[in-house]
Amino acid sequence: MSNAIDLTQGETAPVLIRFTLPLFLSVFFQQFYNIADSAIAGSYVGEDALAAIGASYPITMLFMAVAVGCQIGCSVVLGRLYGSKSYQRVRSCITTSLLSGLVISLVLTGFGILFCADMMRLVKTPDNIFADGCTYLRIYTIGFPFVYIYNVLTGLFSSLGDSKTPLYLLIISSIGNVVLDLAFVLICDWGIAGLAWATLLMQAIACILGVIALLRRMRELPAAKHTPLFSRRDFIDVMGVSIPSILQQSCVSVGNLFIQTFVNPFGSSVIAGYSAAIKLNTFALTCFSNIGSGVSNFTAQNLGAAKPKRVKEGFRIGVVMACVVAAIFSLYYLVFGKQLLGLFLDENSSALALETGMTFQRYTAPFYCIICIKLIADAVLRGSGSMVHFIICTLLDLVMRVVLAAIFKGPYGASGIWMAWPVSWLAGTALSYLFYHSNVWQRHLAPPDQPVESHE
Repeated sequence: MSNAIDLTQGETAPVLIRFTLPLFLSVFFQQFYNIADSAIAGSYVGEDALAAIGASYPITMLFMAVAVGCQIGCSVVLGRLYGSKSYQRVRSCITTSLLSGLVISLVLTGFGILFCADMMRLVKTPDNIFADGCTYLRIYTIGFPFVYIYNVLTGLFSSLGDSKTPLYLLIISSIGNVVLDLAFVLICDWGIAGLAWATLLMQAIACILGVIALLRRMRELPAAKHTPLFSRRDFIDVMGVSIPSILQQSCVSVGNLFIQTFVNPFGSSVIAGYSAAIKLNTFALTCFSNIGSGVSNFTAQNLGAAKPKRVKEGFRIGVVMACVVAAIFSLYYLVFGKQLLGLFLDENSSALALETGMTFQRYTAPFYCIICIKLIADAVLRGSGSMVHFIICTLLDLVMRVVLAAIFKGPYGASGIWMAWPVSWLAGTALSYLFYHSNVWQRHLAPPDQPVESHE
């Protein structure tokens, strides 16, 4: 496969860096068009439009929880199969993942369209941004099948050692998204609906191109006997990892919903400031998480190939890589936070919105190196299929954040909500590293004498 890297061979550091670099670069383009949505909304549509997108954000993340959970399931199972060179099952796992994903995403789309307004009321969306929030959310759910399949495709490509194709697709979709954003808002004057339609159209294009590219990659795999388009065995294996992942991701999204309900009563200015700051925070965390994704795929392939020492090397190198990136983000956000928030908040935005965003950054940015250790340890647990331990680590972080935010917002106001982030990160990191150090992930090590499938 032309863009594929065998993660079980070669010196660990160069292999992991080569594989992870496209994943890391893809974050910039992924967040580029996410930030573009918010920046264009804040600058050309208004502060209320930015707040409306922010209010719907935790609901869209609930949908994404299912997509990301299934992406993890496909990635872990396919990575092990590819590492053990079981190419017949590699093929059936790919097609099974895509077919089952299409059905699941269509069901969720129907649910989202029917209960869009109810979900916006659930997060206590203020009346002045309720209609725009519903519009954005409804269009998002219409395009959700493309978002879902695209995320699964990203996991499948990465499991095959190909981190470049997802990067190319993101470059196309992100640049196209910004162009359409500007066209639909400035020329067509569609407002917040134009931002949503631009994202939908580019996700659809990226999804279709990704399917075509994956089918070509499958033809490049070593020849194997005929495999079914849908395999019950592969579906069960993928769901065995996906369902715990979906529950974990859903709990995270529900937690974000609780946080949003704590923020919304403080008014649209605080919502706008929080929405701007959380975009920057998500940008940083996604960069760290994508390094973790590289470590996760590295873990899956090497456990499939019965090479646990390479997994430990991958963990150490992943932590160093992530912490270097985290230090850069921390410094930049603390020094240039006001200018960065200006991407979303124009001169017409209130002083409260800007101060809200800067306060959030002051509480979170200094702790980025801490959360990096957690994310890389979690990546090893996830890549090995140690989903119970992975879920426990994530839930501890999440539950503490929600509970502390609920407690602190009383005496400290909105600032109390932001205080919950660093405390929960510290506790979650301690537990994640403890699980990694205990070697629970080695329970999923493939037997060293595991037979390799014939391709004749």
